[in-house]
Amino acid sequence: MAEKLKIKKGDKVVVVSGRSKGATGEVLRVEPSTNRVVVSGANKVTKHVKPSRTSAGGIEEREAPVHISNVMHADPKDGKPTRVGYKFLDDGRKVRFAKRSGEVIDR
Repeated sequence: MAEKLKIKKGDKVVVVSGRSKGATGEVLRVEPSTNRVVVSGANKVTKHVKPSRTSAGGIEEREAPVHISNVMHADPKDGKPTRVGYKFLDDGRKVRFAKRSGEVIDR
């Protein structure tokens, strides 16, 4: 069984290693089975697409998955990479927070 991931779809993340190091973007898709995420604007690859009835084909650019260990949450205050912790609010909700600033990440 896959372990629980601290990164969810829609989170703002920073790529901390690899070819796209320093890129910031939103998580478009999470793949828990392979521990990978797709980040908008990061790890761009070219794909040769055959023409079909719906598309003209050609070479298109798209984002490829990045391993989850190579991305970190962007701090809501300053946008720098931060670790994530969990805490309970006064109303009983369990939320994620940025360890760097203490800001709550969950909406």
